[in-house]
Amino acid sequence: MPTTPPTTQSRIRSIIGGSLGNLVEWYDWYVYSAFSLYFAGAFFPKGSQTAQLLNTAGIFALGFLMRPIGGWLMGTFADKHGRKKALTFSVLMMSAGSLVIALTPTYKQINVAAPILLVLARMLQGISVGGEYGTSATYLSEMADKKNRGFYSSFQYVTLIMGQLLALGVLVLLQRVFLTEAQLHSWGWRIPFAIGAALAIIVMYLRRSLQESATFDGETKKPELRGTLKALSQHPREVLTVIGLTLGGTVAFYTFTTYMQKFLVNTSGFDKGDATLISTLTLIVFMLLQPLYGYVSDRIGRKPMLKAFGILGVLTTIPILTFLSNTINFWLAFGLITFALMVVSNYTSINAVVKAELFPAHIRALGVGFPYAIAVSIFGGTAEYIGLLFKNYHHEEWFYWYVTFCIGISLAVYWLMNDTKTHSKIEGE
Repeated sequence: MPTTPPTTQSRIRSIIGGSLGNLVEWYDWYVYSAFSLYFAGAFFPKGSQTAQLLNTAGIFALGFLMRPIGGWLMGTFADKHGRKKALTFSVLMMSAGSLVIALTPTYKQINVAAPILLVLARMLQGISVGGEYGTSATYLSEMADKKNRGFYSSFQYVTLIMGQLLALGVLVLLQRVFLTEAQLHSWGWRIPFAIGAALAIIVMYLRRSLQESATFDGETKKPELRGTLKALSQHPREVLTVIGLTLGGTVAFYTFTTYMQKFLVNTSGFDKGDATLISTLTLIVFMLLQPLYGYVSDRIGRKPMLKAFGILGVLTTIPILTFLSNTINFWLAFGLITFALMVVSNYTSINAVVKAELFPAHIRALGVGFPYAIAVSIFGGTAEYIGLLFKNYHHEEWFYWYVTFCIGISLAVYWLMNDTKTHSKIEGE
């Protein structure tokens, strides 16, 4: 029997509660990338800095390859047993992965067992974050009212970026206040993983008090039809749409967020401290843009914003990356990355709600999470690795064309798809 629709107060409380968990999940996920400059040598002591970063980026990409498994397992669980239970379990897995990394001895101490443990921990975290995205996107979209669905669901990326900012903030504090460069390389990189494990346990208990989505509680489909791949196979157009609209967005997002810190150091020539500060400042602006763009989408629709990302992304990516590669001016780098993230915000602010609006309730978490995770694992998770690989072969400019091409494919999808604001499958009042 359908439950009573939530009040505005309960909506806001649930969205804040769900978002806090999302923040910690993504903090744990991004700490790996933010601190890889410092722990790469502990697990891979041989080779140049680029070679060490290639190894850690490869494991970063492997974590992404686990995300489809997480999207499938946790999406199925969320559609069968509820969004709240799935969100609680996903943060528990993330905590376990962070704790393993924090406690793992170095290569010098246990040889090859060290990178093996690192791989296993990232695989567990990949399953966790693969399940987190689809479930939290579904939960936030379902808890929002129809009129403001784009605005409220945009807070998924607000907290996602806040998680990344928190990771960078911890790095900045350790770099500039508490530890020396040598201490960070020796043992200081373990601190943020320990913090993440502790925060995740706290959030796990907070998520247990979340209100379940009324849409899930009111779902009338038989349990055996909820969250199954057989049921999802009846929506092939929607599945392909999710993959297509995600492809360019995820490559652009990971290029101008997680990869930028390394790009500024390894290509432009900034020192690690300035590169981290630039990344932090641009992410603050990026975070603040998400609700504004989400609000605009509630007024003009989702499709015009997706098309704006596609067109501007195709036209500006190569010039932005080319200028970035040839400057060591702090504020010019900040301005270029900020502009790129303003373009990407047309995608990030609404991608969660667009995907959720494509699917009916009985397969929504699976439909959002599974095909999205496939696209992110293949294209988003490998963006940093491909960028470093092209650089290693002295053809870094090929990466600029690769990003542009991926955005172009998504632009074609945006042009052909319906505007989900007016064709939504989420029941609204």
